Amino acid sequence: GMAAWAATATAEAAKAAEAEEAEEAEDASQESAASDEAGEPAMEWATVNQQPPIWMQPPSELSHDDYAAFYRAISHDFEDHLAVKHFAVEGQVDMRALLYIPRRAPFDIFQQEGRANKLRLYVRRVFVMDECDDLCPEWLSFLRGVVDSDDLPLNVSREMLQQSKTLLRAMRKNLVKKTIEMLVELAAADPDKYMRFYAQFSKNLKLGVHEEEAQRERLAALLRFHSSKSGANQTSLSEYVARMAANQSKIFYIAGEGLEAVRDSPFVEQLHARGLEVLYMVEPIDEYVMQSLRDFDGKEFVCITKARLDLGDDDAEPQRDAEEARRLELLCNATEARLRGAVQKVVVSSRLSASPC
Repeated sequence: GMAAWAATATAEAAKAAEAEEAEEAEDASQESAASDEAGEPAMEWATVNQQPPIWMQPPSELSHDDYAAFYRAISHDFEDHLAVKHFAVEGQVDMRALLYIPRRAPFDIFQQEGRANKLRLYVRRVFVMDECDDLCPEWLSFLRGVVDSDDLPLNVSREMLQQSKTLLRAMRKNLVKKTIEMLVELAAADPDKYMRFYAQFSKNLKLGVHEEEAQRERLAALLRFHSSKSGANQTSLSEYVARMAANQSKIFYIAGEGLEAVRDSPFVEQLHARGLEVLYMVEPIDEYVMQSLRDFDGKEFVCITKARLDLGDDDAEPQRDAEEARRLELLCNATEARLRGAVQKVVVSSRLSASPC
């Protein structure tokens, strides 16, 4: 019995050895087939994605749907973008960028979290960081998109060298310039779409006028205001200047808490009677705009509520003889004395035509 068991075990072992040898021979055959002439194993790699990043592709080969799909992927917006700018810049810094303007402003755009920019920074197609403060000014926090440069070090987010700071400033300058260019193109090509943008992001532009000294004139041209001649629409400063009378050298404006309040202001009366247009500035941020924006197209801004308004014509202050001037002075003094405590001062005005004060 023991001899029979041993013979059986030996036969099974021989079969197992034969099977193992056959398997090794098959593997060797496969390796030999997959080897090159030198006898080295040949490895085959399959390219999963042959498409370069969208911002590296020529704009002429991309459709609106291509841009829209990428925008929704990076922004998580349920709507398509309002405008897009795809460009490359060479010079102090080589960079490519794809910038989007959303249709709507986020609810927290001027809160701490909303002020951070949403541009994704890449270096040689490798994602490095987002919300890079040196890359984009606060007033452009509404932009979405990607910026890619071969010139920055990959560790720019961890070790901000002075050279990197210089490059980032150059990139920032290009982004500001190209964004303004995109808005100028939009305003010229599709005024209605531009006004949809302006309704959402006018405060950002006005903040830009206040902060972006080098681009102040170009940004000012993008502003829109209601005026005494614009009706229900808003007017640009260029349109205002084009309508100015030949002898008008200043841009007149009035600031107030709302359209109704400034339209009914007695300060507007005399200018309206003379055919002079008045811009209505009714947002709190307009005050900051006018602190920075002294003139436009060589025309000085003048607030019509300031004392001794010069309307720029000879009739602004009628010529009076000495007798009439003395009588008017006596009248003012008497009226002021009679209304003591009720008025601060009584003067002769050339600005009012119907209102008593």
